[in-house]
Amino acid sequence: MNTSLEDNYRHKGLRKQLVEQLRTKGITDDAVLSAINEVPRHVFLDSSFVELAYQDQAFPIGSGQTISQPHTVAFQTQLLQIEKGMKVLEIGTGSGYQACVLAAMGAKVFSIERQRNLYFKTKEILEQLPFRVKTFLGDGYEGLTTYQPFDRIIITAGAPSIPDMLVQQMKPGGIMVIPMDNTEGDGQTMLRVTKMEDGSLKKEEFGDFKFVPMLKEIGND
Repeated sequence: MNTSLEDNYRHKGLRKQLVEQLRTKGITDDAVLSAINEVPRHVFLDSSFVELAYQDQAFPIGSGQTISQPHTVAFQTQLLQIEKGMKVLEIGTGSGYQACVLAAMGAKVFSIERQRNLYFKTKEILEQLPFRVKTFLGDGYEGLTTYQPFDRIIITAGAPSIPDMLVQQMKPGGIMVIPMDNTEGDGQTMLRVTKMEDGSLKKEEFGDFKFVPMLKEIGND
């Protein structure tokens, strides 16, 4: 990741261009676009990628993980329907970029990462930024029972199914956005899962995506 936290006029100009690009790709939530405009994506990338930080594409961040392309981050965030003060659980901290976008929208963000090296690398970056994110090293399938219930849950890796433990940690009326493995086995279908007052789940599909797989064990890569 990039150790320089400089955010200059050029970076800000590139972010504005990215926001306009996302608008043309169907991102309509002004609060999401404002957060994308506020969070300096280049600081989450290896310095060799800084020149490309505001292109709409994913990049490797080590440990077999990627920083999602901005459109995917904006798309998932828009589906969450975030309101200020909401408690949001993120499964897969990764670079920390998605967590900061949520925090920039006024959410109280709790984020779990399973890759030990990536967890410490990202934690160090986040501590130098103005966005408040609580990070945890652990198994995303288990969630965070200590901090439940959550208004929103976002999963940033391809999941084989909707994890029961996470459903239990959602408030009634809460929303989970999860990329679920499709039957063809070559990607994921983006789901928005709403927990109804009676505990049943309402599922909506929002197109196909490709994510790294959601894994259980804590790794050191």
